[in-house]
Amino acid sequence: MPSAAIPQSAATQPTPGKGVPGQAGNVLGLSAPWQLAGLAALFLGLAAALVFSGAAVAREVSDPGALVRWGLPISKAIHNVSVATVIGGLIFAVGILPKNLGLRSRDRDAGRDDEAPEHPAFTRAMAVAAVAGAVWTLSAIAVLVLTYSDVAGQAVSGDAEFTQALVYFMTDIETGRAWLAVTIIAAVVTTALFGVRSLGGLALTLILALIGLVPTALIGHSSSSSDHEGAINSLGLHLVGVSTWVGGIIMLALLSGILTAGKAGAAADITESTLRRFSSLAGFAFVLVFASGIINASIRITNWGDLFGSSYGQLILAKSAATLVLGGIGLMHRQWVIPQLNRKGAAMSSRRVLWQLVLAEFLVMGATSGVAVALGRSAPPQPTTFAPDATPAFILTGYELPPELTPARWLTEWRLDWLWIAVALFGLVAYFLGVAKIYRRGDKWQWFRSVNWVIGLLVLTYITSGPPSVYGRILFSAHMVDHMALTMVAPIFLVLGAPVTLALRALPPRGDGSRGPREWLLVFVHSRFSQVVTHPLFAAANFAGSIVLFYYSDLFGFAMREHVGHELMIVHFLLTGYIFILSMIGSDPLPRRAPYPMRLLLLLATMGFHAFFGVAIMGGTNLLAADYFGNLGRAWGQSALLDQQTGGAVAWGIGEVPTLLVAIGVAIMWSRSDQRETKRVDRAADRNNDADLTAYNDMFAKLAERDARLAERNKLEGR
Repeated sequence: MPSAAIPQSAATQPTPGKGVPGQAGNVLGLSAPWQLAGLAALFLGLAAALVFSGAAVAREVSDPGALVRWGLPISKAIHNVSVATVIGGLIFAVGILPKNLGLRSRDRDAGRDDEAPEHPAFTRAMAVAAVAGAVWTLSAIAVLVLTYSDVAGQAVSGDAEFTQALVYFMTDIETGRAWLAVTIIAAVVTTALFGVRSLGGLALTLILALIGLVPTALIGHSSSSSDHEGAINSLGLHLVGVSTWVGGIIMLALLSGILTAGKAGAAADITESTLRRFSSLAGFAFVLVFASGIINASIRITNWGDLFGSSYGQLILAKSAATLVLGGIGLMHRQWVIPQLNRKGAAMSSRRVLWQLVLAEFLVMGATSGVAVALGRSAPPQPTTFAPDATPAFILTGYELPPELTPARWLTEWRLDWLWIAVALFGLVAYFLGVAKIYRRGDKWQWFRSVNWVIGLLVLTYITSGPPSVYGRILFSAHMVDHMALTMVAPIFLVLGAPVTLALRALPPRGDGSRGPREWLLVFVHSRFSQVVTHPLFAAANFAGSIVLFYYSDLFGFAMREHVGHELMIVHFLLTGYIFILSMIGSDPLPRRAPYPMRLLLLLATMGFHAFFGVAIMGGTNLLAADYFGNLGRAWGQSALLDQQTGGAVAWGIGEVPTLLVAIGVAIMWSRSDQRETKRVDRAADRNNDADLTAYNDMFAKLAERDARLAERNKLEGR
């Protein structure tokens, strides 16, 4: 997929500081005119799209002025490019480039990484990311101020009234709070980029930078569509894909001169490995960007007339076409250019073609980024505000009440959660790619594990996108079905799929000192955090205790009212159940496993706790999250309190059956473990002619002989 590095053949390696022929004095890969051409394409695409859509036209009422009309989209464009560069730089630092020069994996594992100097490419990546982080912070501040001016219809000023209103906007209005959160996250990430050099710390910084994309997704046009949660999730996935793709290409362009400098063999090795690693990542990013873009557009545009007849739809068509062009260029890189780089006689022509493709890629990507910013400033065909006669259920949940729940509707009422569909699809594809790799190597993989993994993903999709999710927003009883299935049903099948074992067998280890997926997986499995959360006692306490903390605090209401809270609830209960089941019956590696008797005791304890919790809910007379369930305006089914009591029975019933099945599984594993130990002892006895038994009998014979001598002596002494 897309790549913008400038690899060199062994015969034409540049010396440090001289760059590529025709690009004298530039060690950043792309020459300054080409970098400026990419920025020019960005702003030209932005200006053309703003003019085409009319988003920059002065308003008849409350016009904030030309500075705001043009400054806000320009600031957003700079913001988008800078955050993508930060994310791309961190991805390269933690997962693509070696941190140290000349350090191999065995040296890193031995703790000698501090003895080797930093690799110049790693140093450059961190420097570029740090500068981009500062730009990200400043552009976020600019977007915050200009967004307030745009919403309020006021020109930017420094008087006290404007400042006071801006503070109110940042603290009390959703859009203002979102951009304030982005600014704070950007500042924290930038500070870490200037001070953190450990790979673990940089990985956490990358996660925080990705979290910085969440507020942007929550306040986009899509957040107020008819399927606002689906639109938010698809937009969030789109932003992750775009940031990974664009940021990676920017980093490749800026690092290519360093990657290709030095000794011919070493430069060729790191250049090709960097290209191939990013190529795989960019392929995933392209699929994510294109698919999520189509989904998001289909939510905002519901008919062909709006797609072809509105400026909003036409901008979407232009952006989609440009994305396909970029995907085609990336495919040419992967299938044509990269395999030719180190072939004698073809390196020069391949390098020339690569430069041409890079230039086209930069220009198209710059223009596409500008169109994307203008698209966010354009008015979509669908309304973005609540209707005056919106129902209480729509105001609280963002959706109208579903029809009355019947047995048939446990199969027919769906509302797709694109985040978890993406997780399930990724898990399915990655799993079977790993299985295929194992089979190509001539090894075996149990079909039973594959079947369980597929069932687990199907169950997860049903829970998050099917009737349990739809009615779980309306009925406490359905929510409890959703919860218990998340913690006790899906994790059983997923654990039996043994995904960590498969990953460790399928993923290749790296020998250049960098950390790939396999290395990071091993780091996590052996980390202190993993030792704590997977400890059997902690896993059981978390599995049982988090239920009480969740339902008898404001966390429950937050998860029901807020989309972020709902998704975090799913993550928490799925991981809680997965870790607990893994500690009971899983075959994946863990820092510590409880002996079988303790596992059965923990399962019995959790069964009792679930029973206690279910009975407490059944007998409770106070409505949980009363301001939510009591105000939905539901005219069918039981009252909210009776439905909550029914939910208590569900928690008791559904919680006990899977736990009992797991207990049976533990008993079977215990029995098989004893059988294996017995067979091992028997085989050892066959090999050494029952040496252990002979020694055991000899010991008793010696004891008996000693007792006989002692008795004989006592008899002679007359005792």
